Amino acid sequence: AFPKVKLSGSEYFEEGLNYARKRIPDAKFTKLDACKMNDNKVYDAIGAFDVIEHIHQDQLALTNMAFPLKNGGSLLITVPQHRWLWSAVDEHACHVRRYTKKELVRKVQATGLKVEYVSSFVCLLMPLMYLVRLRAKNSDYDVMSEFEISGWMNSILEGVMNIELLFLKIGIRFPVGGSLLLVGRKRT
Repeated sequence: AFPKVKLSGSEYFEEGLNYARKRIPDAKFTKLDACKMNDNKVYDAIGAFDVIEHIHQDQLALTNMAFPLKNGGSLLITVPQHRWLWSAVDEHACHVRRYTKKELVRKVQATGLKVEYVSSFVCLLMPLMYLVRLRAKNSDYDVMSEFEISGWMNSILEGVMNIELLFLKIGIRFPVGGSLLLVGRKRT
């Protein structure tokens, strides 16, 4: 759809970079620590998808991501939501926190960006997610079991997420969900 777009990506861990290079061979990938980012390039958009929940200094990382945006440029962020969903899965994933909507909006606004869109997602799967998190409180729970699902179950879950995506595309915003999506824009 955008043949002239230049894609670049970054990741803190080399394993993630290797995976990304295989999936998008035309993009340029570099290793990056968002807390030490001092990019002087100017970008139309920066995406941080399930990134800042891993960073102790998330405010610094957000500020570093907002700085190199062009005037009118966008920062797209996804993060896990709801502290009450915290479980061994978050610990296994090396999460530092789960966010509230209010907290994420406040942190993005503190960078000088204007929040243009925010919505929960993984809403339709929240009841299932909650039940799994309750089960995860059991001391003998195997965290990896959440990632070891059959192909047919994965197809069903993907179908539910596609229905949710359609709702988001027509403008429905969900008040709760396992994750948050936020779009911030640099003021012109």
